[in-house]
Amino acid sequence: MALVQNSTIEALLNRRSIRAFQPDPIGDDVVETLETVAQHAASSQYLNDWSVIRIKDQTLKDRMAAIGRQPYIATAPLLYLFVADEHRNALIAESKGVSTDPDAYGLAASYRFTQAQNDAVLALHAMETAAYSLGLGCVILGSLLNDVDGLIDALHLPRYTYPVLGLAIGKPAQSPALKPRMPRELQFFDDAYPTDDEANAAIRERIADFDATVHEYYDLRNADRPVDAFSDQIAKLAAQQMDEAHQVLPHAEAQGFRLNR
Repeated sequence: MALVQNSTIEALLNRRSIRAFQPDPIGDDVVETLETVAQHAASSQYLNDWSVIRIKDQTLKDRMAAIGRQPYIATAPLLYLFVADEHRNALIAESKGVSTDPDAYGLAASYRFTQAQNDAVLALHAMETAAYSLGLGCVILGSLLNDVDGLIDALHLPRYTYPVLGLAIGKPAQSPALKPRMPRELQFFDDAYPTDDEANAAIRERIADFDATVHEYYDLRNADRPVDAFSDQIAKLAAQQMDEAHQVLPHAEAQGFRLNR
């Protein structure tokens, strides 16, 4: 069955991570458009509990590249960090006489922490989609969370904020192949998650087929640097213990959030 097509769907289906950018600056009108689009994303309970740091200073860009261990980050014409932000709402609450002590402040609890992160991701995705629709390229930067403390320090993030994801945007200087996606049946289920033996066997069988597709993609992309099959990548990560740098709880608590509430 053929997919329904329009310009938005075409932009989404052709989405790929761009890690090489032309040096051309992005016009102010485009920047304003992208940022306004992000503001129109959905927001849980209309709390607007996310913010974005534009990283313009080259020294800071270089520091972000060092944190992410990816040199291309420093070359992005537009570089953003999306932040879960209950700091602004704390200022509002305090102005209304509400305590914002970490153990009393309702917006510092685990539910609001996760919802603020969701809101930040929705805003980022809206901006990314708009950028692709304008012929720009993007890459989402989870790598900036390699050093949460360093990121907080570099960008002076106050209490009740937490970094979520970075986004680099620019005119593409590469055209990588589209990365294969799982068969739809492995991610979309009717009415309930299938967990019986037959369903589990079917998942394993389809994953084996997907392994072959992913392996072919990486072989064509870089034949002299073999990449593990998809299932082997998952197994390798599943066997690793999370290092201290990537543990959320201690960093979130240092920022005032109480994830045990």
